[in-house]
Amino acid sequence: MKKVLVAYSSRTKKTEAMANYIAEGLRIAACQVDVKPISAIEDEEGIKGYDCYVFGCPTYHKDMTGGMKQFLFKAEKAQLVGKFGGAFGSHTHSGESAPMIYDTMLHVFKMDMSDLGPLNLTEEVVVSDEGMKACQAYGKAIGEKFS
Repeated sequence: MKKVLVAYSSRTKKTEAMANYIAEGLRIAACQVDVKPISAIEDEEGIKGYDCYVFGCPTYHKDMTGGMKQFLFKAEKAQLVGKFGGAFGSHTHSGESAPMIYDTMLHVFKMDMSDLGPLNLTEEVVVSDEGMKACQAYGKAIGEKFS
């Protein structure tokens, strides 16, 4: 069974909800999933050992949170070259963080990123049935593509 780390930063619990819905989709695709807030991952050793990585963060002032930026430096040290990945984020109006995370994973970490691109939802949509289903479908599609 393929192992997946879904790591997220969340300010209002919306990105956390996305992480959990994405994990449900990954489990439907027969993946073993660990869902962790980035604050629970102390160093690159806490990142290593997975087959796939899905990172998420809300957009805050048209940027990623400071915590996510620090987490990505840890992730870079974990040498994720060639690992499969995805990115997601919630936002109120602009939505820059998910594409930034996706691009970092693709171009800096040299990961094999999902051709779905990043999943980017407004906070309003995240708490709807439509948002839940979109997250579950994203997780399931990632799980089916790499497993």
